Amino acid sequence: MVYTLVVHFRAISDEADVIQKLTNKLIEASRVYSKDKETVSWFVMQSVHDKRDFTIVERYEQESSQKYHLENPYWKTFDPYVIPLLEGGKMDLRRYEELDTSKDVVVE
Repeated sequence: MVYTLVVHFRAISDEADVIQKLTNKLIEASRVYSKDKETVSWFVMQSVHDKRDFTIVERYEQESSQKYHLENPYWKTFDPYVIPLLEGGKMDLRRYEELDTSKDVVVE
């Protein structure tokens, strides 16, 4: 099944230049990483309620597929650019294995 990373983070401020820098970097990253081998999808999102809140959803064929992402030279530019723009300099990264929804189930 698909291995998924969900990353939540918040901009350090609601200043337009900070939000725009994050937005531009995330769009660029999505366009680069979406082309990596064994990457199913690499989505970036911004909250409709608070423009400071962002989410990345990375979907890979399997957990080991991340190696292609980490070997991409672009990866070394991402954290150094993004981390200083984040509240607390932190990302909340969560790892998931997508459920197999291809089979019928019985809900009692």
